[in-house]
Amino acid sequence: MKDPKAGTVAIVLAAGSASRFGGDKLSAMLRGEPLLFHAIRAARAAPVSQVVVVARPGLDCGEWPGEPPVEVIRLNSSALSDSLKAGIAAASGARCVLVFLGDMPAVPHAMAALLLAQIGSAYAALPRHHGKPGHPALLSAAAFPDMDGLTGDEGAGRILRQRADVVFVDCDDPAIHFDVDRPEDLRRA
Repeated sequence: MKDPKAGTVAIVLAAGSASRFGGDKLSAMLRGEPLLFHAIRAARAAPVSQVVVVARPGLDCGEWPGEPPVEVIRLNSSALSDSLKAGIAAASGARCVLVFLGDMPAVPHAMAALLLAQIGSAYAALPRHHGKPGHPALLSAAAFPDMDGLTGDEGAGRILRQRADVVFVDCDDPAIHFDVDRPEDLRRA
């Protein structure tokens, strides 16, 4: 049986400016640790060979000994498209990448494995709750070249909505949508 981790890299996007939050939201404390650490932990729980954190300069990404290894890439751009492209470039040779967002602290840890089990030869796989896609997003290597056309704060959503070969995995957990944009979101978490 093929190792499900082989060729799969998790990317945690953490280079945004957090303008709606009013400051450094990824360092804001949630349940005793920085918000970003929850996303890194979800990525590490996935069946992956490596975790790549794309972070802005100066962001404390913590120490993550053990497996899978965590690599931090520093990016001066806060644009989502640039972060995604940098993460994919760092995952060179991967057959697919799982994209986690640094401001999504409650993504179910089991979701990544469910997506990997369902992607097959599809372009991408996404969790879906009440008909709305969420995170993490699983992109096959076939999707990587298309991400080069993204600009500004555009993520992969537009491209994925145009594709018929995206697999959806329905789930009962609304946490696939929950992100922290404002201080009140952190209090709700």
